[in-house]
Formats: sequence, structure tokens, C-alpha cells
Amino acid sequence: MNCLQYAPKPHFVLVPFMAQGHTIPMIDMAHLLAKHGAMVSFITTPVNASRIQSTIDRARELSIPIQFVPFQLPCAEVGLPDGCENVDKVLEKDQVKKMTDAYSMLHKPLVLYLREQSIPPSCIISDLCQPWTGDVARELGIPRLMFNGFCAFSLLCRYLIHQDKVFEDVADGNEFVVLPGFPHHLEVSKARSPGNFNSPGFEKFSKKILDEERRADGVVTNTFHELEPLYVDAYQRRIGKRVWTIGPMFLCNTDTSIIADRGAKASVNEKHCMEWLDSMQDGLVLYISFGSMARTVVSQLEEIALGLEASKRPFLWVIKSDDRPTEINNLLPEGFEERTRSRGLVIQGWAPQAMILSHPSVGGFLTHCGWNSMIEGISAGLPMITWPHCAEQFLNEKLIVNVLKVGLAVGVQNITHRTMKPHEIHVVKRDQIERAVVELMGEETGAKERRMRAKELKEKARKAIDEGSSYSNIRQLIEYISSRGTQTDVQ
Repeated sequence: MNCLQYAPKPHFVLVPFMAQGHTIPMIDMAHLLAKHGAMVSFITTPVNASRIQSTIDRARELSIPIQFVPFQLPCAEVGLPDGCENVDKVLEKDQVKKMTDAYSMLHKPLVLYLREQSIPPSCIISDLCQPWTGDVARELGIPRLMFNGFCAFSLLCRYLIHQDKVFEDVADGNEFVVLPGFPHHLEVSKARSPGNFNSPGFEKFSKKILDEERRADGVVTNTFHELEPLYVDAYQRRIGKRVWTIGPMFLCNTDTSIIADRGAKASVNEKHCMEWLDSMQDGLVLYISFGSMARTVVSQLEEIALGLEASKRPFLWVIKSDDRPTEINNLLPEGFEERTRSRGLVIQGWAPQAMILSHPSVGGFLTHCGWNSMIEGISAGLPMITWPHCAEQFLNEKLIVNVLKVGLAVGVQNITHRTMKPHEIHVVKRDQIERAVVELMGEETGAKERRMRAKELKEKARKAIDEGSSYSNIRQLIEYISSRGTQTDVQ
């Protein structure tokens, strides 16, 4: 007899880091856990909850066992403006530090809330950047699993870099060094590696992250074993604890689509994108987007526009509005939209990326190399032009271009992050962009081989979720937490 079939449902508590690229995969995870029979409490704040109100409403309508719990963030106590609850509202490094301090102050109210629940929490799964949750888990006597939104390739790189202090004696941030302990020869530089908040003022926070990573009971990631088995296995061996690969998580949630509320314009953008794509030939459109956090300076927008125009290839380009009222035609070269109207569409603000990528007309993806975007591109079977900006994105580029061989690098060598001033940003020139677009979307042997490999990865992604490693891992994860709870009850 299996005692677990009579055990109460395990209750997972999910605590994301409040940035869209961190939050969205954890919402997907919440739906995935609920789909497999678990209860979920999803911890958020009022402002962040308002962004996903349609997702919250949809979960309630379908009686999905996810409770979205908004805690008031003590912004004023740490010197943040009221409502500054997400990293995309922050443009100064000192405000990022204040925000991490504010989130750590949710320790006591979260413990009080969880102690009051009729079904006690079984496990906390929290973002790498919410290390204070380790103390909460220990206070409640439950496991804490760390979620990191990286692929296994970049997870292993980051772990070796930080735990082994690879750059401790390297003065030049652009100097490449061989990464010891990696499964094969790999050279990395400090400037193009995930920093883990290593700027002045973040020393205590960075140390807490690394300490809690060592103390975590396991790791959950949004990748799949069939995509990068060498790196999943190597990372698991190195950290000495279980790694649950359960991605691509968004593929499981097409019936409960994760939509950030962006107002009426979002619906207009979605309708416009789909109608325009329906009018285009299959496989010819290049989709361009740099994600939710990147801020693209006007001089770079001009170069992208002129590179796309010179390529003569169809494109759908999403430009993040970043809450600026400026209209697109004031940001782009004069006459650009008119000259490219027959083959190009520019959208300002939010666009339904997963829907766009899966549309038959789309045949390529120019991306900033954030892992959420890359795994969506992989799942759609698309070759990619890689344009990394910061964090682990340069490492993701190595995986896509050098290992999986479904990507083509635009040639970026310098980091770009949202707190940089315009004069500090290295602008990629139009001829580089034109060459990359023509090569990716062309009919040469290399382009055809990339497309073939990309389609093979699409099949692997779907199989992983439907019947492969990710399907098995999510079930094993729930069983593992259920057994921990059963053992505790017996004691």
C-alpha cells in the first residue's frame, strides 16, 4: 500500500524575486504544481499582484488551488517611493539594495501568515535573490528549494565562478580565464558573467545568497534534461543535491495563459500582431524583442531600424515603452516605418511573445538572451540571433551558439544594463545587424542546418513536458515533499 495516496496535499509556498523575468516562470511553476495535485501559496505584493490580475482571476474561475497572497512592502521604511515594488521600476543601484532590504522585512509577516493556515506549508520554493526565505523555512521546520531562472549551463558556470572565487585575483574584467571544473574547455570573463550583486554595498546580501544556496535542500530550474544533459548532471554532482529540471514550464499552461495586465493597449497590440502575422508568408518573419528589463537608447534604436531596413527581410519588432509617453515615430529614423510598411511591424509596449514565436509566419528570433525568452524560442523551434545585455546572458549565448548550434551571434562584446547612462553604452552598428539578419533568415547551408536543429529541439521540449524528464521530475518533486511531510508527522 502506498501511504502517500492517503497523505494530504503538499502545500508549496512560492516566493519569486519581483522582476518580470523572475516572476513569470514562478507563476508557470505554480500552475504546474497545482496541475499535478499540489496546493500553492504564491507570495507577491499589491503592485505586482495588480500586474497579473487576469491570471489571478482566471485561476479563481477555474478553481485552480493557487492562493495569491499580497504582502504590503515596507517601501517608506527603507527609503523607496511608494509603489516601488518591482525591479523594473528601479533605475539606480542604491534603490535595488533598498528593495532587497524591504523584501527581507517580510520574514515576520510571512511566518505569521503561514502559521495561521489550516493546511500547513510543506515546502518553500524561493528565488535565489530571496535568501531570507531560508530563515523562514528553518523557523517553520520545512525544506527550502532554491529556484534559479538560469539554464543548467549557466547555473554550473555561475556556481563555479562564485563558490570557487574564480575572479578573485583577476583585475581586468574583460580578461578571459579558463573555468576550472567545467565539463569541457570554457573561457569566461568577469564583466560578462553573472555578478550576484557584487557591487559595493551588496557584500552582505551577496554572502547571504551564497550561504543559502549551500544550505538549500535542492534546486528547481526551468530547463529540461534532454536539452543539456551534460550540464544538468555536472551541476547536480558539483552541488551534491537534487536538481529538478521541470521546464519548459510555460508549455504546460496554455489553458491558463500567464498575462500581465497592461491595459487596453495590450489587447490592441495582441490583435494587431496576430492579424499582421496572418498576412505574412510562413517562416519569413524575424521577431525582435529585448525582454522586459532592457532599456534601449535612441542611438541604438536607430541602428537597429536601419539594419533591419537594409536586410530587406520581414520583421516584427517590439520596443519596450518603459513607461515613456514618447511615440515610436519620434524614436526611429524619419520615414522608416513608411519605407518598411509592406514587410515590417513595430509595436511599442507589451506583445504576446509566446504566441508570436509559435506563429507559422515567424522563422527567427533576435533576442537579448534572457533564459525565459531563449527557452520560448527553443520550444517554438526557432533559430536565434543572440544579443546579450547583462547577467548570465553572455553564458546563455555560448550554449545557444556554440553547443546547441541554433544561434548566430550579432557580435556584442560589451555589457548593457538598465542603470547605465547613454554615453556608457556601446552601440551595435547597422551593418552588424544587417549581416546577422540576412545570414539567419537566408537559404545558405548554415541557416538551413540551424533551422533543422531548432526543430529537433522543439520536439524534445514538448516530449520532456508530455512524457519525458520534466513530467517525471515534477511528479517526483511532489512525492519527495509529500514524503518529507509524512516523515515529520511520524516523528
